[in-house]
Amino acid sequence: MSGYSWSLAFVFMKNDFIKIDRSIAIAPMIDWTHRHFRYFMRLISQHVLLYTEMITTSALLRGDSSRLLDFSEIEHPLALQLGGSDPKALAACAKLGEKWRYDEINFNLGCPSERVKAGCFGAVLMQQPDQVADCLKAMQDSVDLPVTLKMRLGLGYEFDQTFLYEFIEKMQQTGCRVFIVHARNAVLKNFSTKDNRHLVPLRHDIVYQLVKDFPDLTFILNGGIHTIEEASVSLEKVSGVMIGRAAYKNPYEWTKIDSVFFHSEKEIPTRKGIALKYFDYVKMMAEKNIPMSILLKPFIGLYYQQPLGRHWRTCLMKSQDIKEKIKELENLMLI
Repeated sequence: MSGYSWSLAFVFMKNDFIKIDRSIAIAPMIDWTHRHFRYFMRLISQHVLLYTEMITTSALLRGDSSRLLDFSEIEHPLALQLGGSDPKALAACAKLGEKWRYDEINFNLGCPSERVKAGCFGAVLMQQPDQVADCLKAMQDSVDLPVTLKMRLGLGYEFDQTFLYEFIEKMQQTGCRVFIVHARNAVLKNFSTKDNRHLVPLRHDIVYQLVKDFPDLTFILNGGIHTIEEASVSLEKVSGVMIGRAAYKNPYEWTKIDSVFFHSEKEIPTRKGIALKYFDYVKMMAEKNIPMSILLKPFIGLYYQQPLGRHWRTCLMKSQDIKEKIKELENLMLI
């Protein structure tokens, strides 16, 4: 579409250039953007950039790396989001991401939860810009993948432009060129994660101004984008937009992504067509003993605000006996 500021961003690598279209991305979301949800979203759009949940360095280095990092080839382009504060640990995890053939490494400075704050990573790290810069540099030096940053506008309820601009300038000096900005501050004292979503104002205007004031950088807007139309408006002003909860609340809204933003001439899939394809995946994964509750969670919003919606959700939440569930779903999808 003419007029959009497309983000076919060329990110300098040690040996070459890599091209990632960052126009539309699905945000990393704890308990949601696991590999099964990402597979489901790939049935919605073949081109949208997908992100993992935030994976902490301790979980990755001390736990089952295969379980945490494995994915289906269909999920490309796919970014690995890391949480941590130790440069060496982050560098080691970035190397694992490269080994597993992820397309990007993303550093989380956006999560405001108490658990993340207690671990001294996520949004609280914005209080330590030198530490953040060391972490970014360590990851950049360890891999031949783009290393990007997901961040907030700042900390506390009041916006501080000087802090934000100095922070971005310091990260720019490390070589970071792609900034995914959740257009809210993070309030870390006496505010829950839900409070941070609902009580802290969105400031898209500040992200739009960053584009003008840092013309050599790529800014992706995150926060408050709920529809294709809203994404289109923002893409007039930024290089890309990131979709959060709207992706799982009403996934079918985003089936228009490929035709609107990526010029695809393929027919938009039907809800039933998506359901049947994903159900084939569910049956395959169920044979590998993946819990049905996890496999079916991405399905829940497929019939959002549709006449069949309540019946659909009821069916998904009933018996977890695999054979019974498979029979129920097969009958439902023949309606």
